[in-house]
Formats: sequence, structure tokens, C-alpha cells
Amino acid sequence: MARRKLQLGNAVKLPASPEEAVLDAVPNPHASEDYLVRFTAPEFTTLCPITGQPDFAHFVLDYVPGKSLVESKSLKLFLGSFRNVGGFHEDCTVKIGKRVRDAIRPKFIRIAGYWYPRGGMPIDVFWQWGKLPSGVWLPETGVATYRGRG
Repeated sequence: MARRKLQLGNAVKLPASPEEAVLDAVPNPHASEDYLVRFTAPEFTTLCPITGQPDFAHFVLDYVPGKSLVESKSLKLFLGSFRNVGGFHEDCTVKIGKRVRDAIRPKFIRIAGYWYPRGGMPIDVFWQWGKLPSGVWLPETGVATYRGRG
């Protein structure tokens, strides 16, 4: 079976939807070690599925890789694919976590979605899967809860 070419190093258009987006997995050069990888996406955007108005979030994605790592360009394109589609905060957050999990099968994964206020109320969504290996440091997300002007 021919291996699909990575998106990294190639001109790739932004996928029209998360379903069309491809997450590339690359070999973990330290598969025998347990360590944490963190991606932050402080400018995530999607659309409200009811009003069509833009919604914004700050994501923190932590995972302990197994045999594979998620390639960062493919992750950026995947996250960008939400820009023109509607999704509730909870759905987007969990969908992202599950897609990364399914693409690389990490030992542990956690996603924290800090959504900016809609209707005056911020919504924070957290999802995790797997068990954090003993001895792996899982730092706080570093994102403060929304305090408004208070």
C-alpha cells in the first residue's frame, strides 16, 4: 500500500470542513520515553451553528505520545477548517480531542477549550482520554478563567 504524502513541505489549501481535514501522524523518535507534548491555539474560530456569528476560543492540547506524533502543520489546517462551519463549543472541543486521539493513539490526551463569552457567558470545555503515565508532569493549562473587567 502506498503511503500518503505528508502535508508538511507542500502547498495545501485550507480544508473546507473538519471532516475533509487530514491529521498527519509521524513516527515518535522517542517512543520508549514518556513525555508530554503541548499545542496551544489561542486564536481558534468557528461559527455559532444557530446564528452564524463567529465564536472564538483558546485551546490547550496536551498529549503523551505512543508510537506517533501529530504533525503540526496538519493540526493547524485541521483547526483552521472549523472557521467556516458551525459547531457548539462542546462539540468542537470534544471533536478535536477525539480526532487527534484517533490519528495518533496517544497514551494520554487532554484538551482544554476556553471559549470567549457568548451572550455574556464564557463556556470552558475539558475532555481527556487515557491514563497519564506515572512520572509525567502535566502542567496547568496556563489560561486564566474569564474575569471580564472585574
